[in-house]
Amino acid sequence: MKTARMNALLLGFLLSSTLLSAQKPAVRQEITAFFRSALEGDTAAYTRDKKIKSTEVDRYRTLVWKAWKEANARFDEERLIPLDSLSATATGSWHLPAHLEPNAVMPYYWGTKGNYTPGDSLPMFLYIHGSGAKAREWSTGLRICRGFDDAPSVYFIPQIPNEGKYYRWWQQSKQFAWERLLRQAMLSGYVNPNRLYVFGISEGGYGSQRLASFYADYWAAAGPMAGGEPLKNAPAENCANIGFSLRTGDKDFGFYRDILSRYTKQAFDSLQTCHPTLYRHWIDLIPGMGHHIDYKPTTPWLKQFVRNPYPRYVSWENFEMDGRYRRGFYNLAVAQRSNADEHTRTYYEMNIADNHIALRVDEVAYEVIQKDPKWGIEMKFARQYRPASHGKVVIYLCKELVDLDKPVSVTLNGQTVFSGRVRCNLKNLVNSCALFFDPDRLYPAAIEVELGDSTSIK
Repeated sequence: MKTARMNALLLGFLLSSTLLSAQKPAVRQEITAFFRSALEGDTAAYTRDKKIKSTEVDRYRTLVWKAWKEANARFDEERLIPLDSLSATATGSWHLPAHLEPNAVMPYYWGTKGNYTPGDSLPMFLYIHGSGAKAREWSTGLRICRGFDDAPSVYFIPQIPNEGKYYRWWQQSKQFAWERLLRQAMLSGYVNPNRLYVFGISEGGYGSQRLASFYADYWAAAGPMAGGEPLKNAPAENCANIGFSLRTGDKDFGFYRDILSRYTKQAFDSLQTCHPTLYRHWIDLIPGMGHHIDYKPTTPWLKQFVRNPYPRYVSWENFEMDGRYRRGFYNLAVAQRSNADEHTRTYYEMNIADNHIALRVDEVAYEVIQKDPKWGIEMKFARQYRPASHGKVVIYLCKELVDLDKPVSVTLNGQTVFSGRVRCNLKNLVNSCALFFDPDRLYPAAIEVELGDSTSIK
């Protein structure tokens, strides 16, 4: 009897494997077509309801990523130039969408430093320059970046497309460029998706501090220099799982950079006290220095960090940047924001212990408690939190976060909203790939939490 049962199980497995192999080309073509629509801006979800076994997840992850690569290969867009040594001749340019910014062309340097073997997975540094004449700042960026002790590495050094009053690195046209860079770098095969770094000087310091918080789920570490953003523009809470360096002269009084850097240090120190292993930072008010400091120590400090793409603690204040919100962060996806407009924000905090997920969703309101009398810079804030009363959030899950072969429980703002088994489904892998375009964040399972209503499994 045992032999007969084993033979039946083996036959079933072989039939299932054969069926899977036969289905793969058609399924991959369908997924590729969906991804092409997503790349063109369609935000509709992939809806094929195809349950998969936990033992099949790795195979389907491979299938989905191959389909993503195929869709990108067929997508008509400007691509990164071929990789060569970082030099004045290793240049390309991207035309940014006219509806985001008319007449915006972003030249860039793109190249490697140091010796490496073809096939190596290299760290990538994004450096953004200061607010002087853009041609001079760009060439200066190349010169100083080539001298930093972080090889072997890949560098993307852009020139800001235009100049003018209140023209910044974090505005929507530049967000388009950063997301293209992240997507194409992760597809390249030679950039390590868990060793991505952003840093900059002066105006690039402000920009990289904002980008550190807005895109923290992509970075291993971030290193603004000679900057100092008001914390409303770059909430420190979002940087729970990355390395964060901020180096400012203690006599850098322009636009209160010294004071604002101190406020950032206070915020990170407080967060690290509450979460000793999470908010790893080096915020240095350099004695006796003004706006010009030694830039060399930053990237050697940054390169020691490697991203954890599967943190079990996530803290995310979903702030708008130039009127735009992120649609996801680490393993959380926003199906409906809880804040109606920019007067408040939605804050998400997730803790996973064993197979229990504790999710907090609040609306956050800012009160300005210190404003500069000269320029009107909002410098210091108090925040008020209240439990969100509506909205939808998707919690994506994978074996790296929970044991999918055992029951999972979810509490929302202290109340149990789900308890049971979570099944793997192809649509979760596809939708998370389209959202994050990240080879390490293809999630096979998901729980949708609707505030004020029932909870559903996707």
